[in-house]
Order: sequence, then C-alpha cells, then structure tokens
Amino acid sequence: MKIGIVGLGLIGGSLAKSIKKNTSYSCFGYDIDRAAVAGALAQEAIDSELSLEDMGSCDVIIVCLHPQQTIDFISDNVSQFGAETIVIDTCGVKRAIIDKVDSLCHENGVSFVGCHPMAGREFSGFAYSVDNLFEKASFIMTPTELTPMGAVSKISSLAKEIGFARIVISNPDEHDRVIAFTSQLAHIVSSAYVKSPSLLKQSGFSAGSFKDLTRVAKLNEDMWTTLFLMNDKPLVDEIDHIIDRLTEYRDSISSADADKLRSLLKDGRELKELSNNTI
Repeated sequence: MKIGIVGLGLIGGSLAKSIKKNTSYSCFGYDIDRAAVAGALAQEAIDSELSLEDMGSCDVIIVCLHPQQTIDFISDNVSQFGAETIVIDTCGVKRAIIDKVDSLCHENGVSFVGCHPMAGREFSGFAYSVDNLFEKASFIMTPTELTPMGAVSKISSLAKEIGFARIVISNPDEHDRVIAFTSQLAHIVSSAYVKSPSLLKQSGFSAGSFKDLTRVAKLNEDMWTTLFLMNDKPLVDEIDHIIDRLTEYRDSISSADADKLRSLLKDGRELKELSNNTI
C-alpha cells in the first residue's frame, strides 16, 4: 500500500513514523515547510517526498492540516486524487469539514472518510512527532451516506495496523457534540484557569492537579480558534453548562452550606467513578 501524508506536523509526522514502525507500507510526505520534509527524510519517517502530481498513485491520502487548510487543500487538489484513492482528514471537527468536501470528493469519484485520531501533545511541529503517539488511542470515523463502506473497512484496518487501540464509528454531528465536551471544553477551562492572578505565585504550591488542569492551556491559538468557531453551538452549550455547575459550587461555599457542598462533591465523585467503568 502507498500512503501519502499531507502536512508533516505533530500528527502527520507521528502518523508517518507509526506507519513505518508498525507496517510494511510505503509512506510519502508533502509539506510546504522544507525543514519538515528534510527532517522526515532524515529520520526515515517517509520513503520520499510526495508531489501534487503523484497523489493519484497513492492508495490513501491522509490530510493532516488545520481545518480551513484541510478544506482548501482538498478543494484545490481533488482532481489530483486517483479514482481508487481514499482521502481522509484528521481534524478535530467533522461537520464543517464534511459539508465542504464530502460531496465535492464524491462528484469527482474520490472516496472521502472523515476521521479524527484522538491523540496529541502540547507541542506542535514535526520535531515533536513520535512513533507511539497513537498507542492506546481511539480513532474516530464519521462516514456519511456518500462514504463507500469498503473505504471505511480499509481505513479501519489501517488504523489498527498503525497502533490505534479502538476504532469508533460515529456521525459528524454526534462527533462534534461529544468532542465539544471531551476536548474543546477542557482547553477552554484550562486557558481560563491560568488567567488567575494567583498563577505566578504557584511555584512550590503546585502538584499533579495543577499540572493536569493547566497542561492543555499551552495550545496553538490559531488552530483552536478555528476549531471552536467551527463547532460554536455545541461548545457554547457545554460552556453554559459548566458555568451553571460552577455557580452551584460558588453559592454553596459563599453561603457556608456544607450539606449542599458535600452533595455536589459526592455527585461529582460518583459520576467520575461511573465514567471510569464506561471508558
């Protein structure tokens, strides 16, 4: 199998390294950043550089770009993909991507599968890519009525070979609703949390809980701004919900209502224990 990767950043670079580590497939890379291409070649993460003209010879093209760049790249190059090529993306939102490229690919005889590898780091760029980023991770696929089931089966098998532990089949709207809670809200909360005036006084007073809650505040603001705005309604709903819950905690503390506070904490603990049993 010939696999082409467009965008050799953290995700694209890690996919390339995982493919070379775990499979015997040929892997080719395309990136406008010459340093990323040179690094991928030097580390043997790719077999050679991929040109736009050669994309049609690939069995699978994995587009690992920011959301708007993904839309633009697929739209601009759909004629370069082969009739037998399966094109997938790796974006953290699905409806906004699929609405722009799904029909376009179908009309041009190209199989498109919306995908989301659930893994990342607080760093970006090929320099931080690793060959084990996806171990124990989930790989989400959001096929539509235009998606050939053969393409879904082929990409599912590829994800397992790369090292993903779990394949999740969803739909674009369900994906975006759930991801607003499991990923996007966490980044919002972390970013807001570090804006406390106490932040610069934390040295010597912080441990694991502080590190856990602040880790994802170190984000790429350009990419996440686009992701948040492309998923605005589900994310705003989640923000409203957590504001309501925080207000309950604040009010019970300010009124010294120990029974209410204890009940709120007990509810949170029990929900967390319940969620541990469903992961």
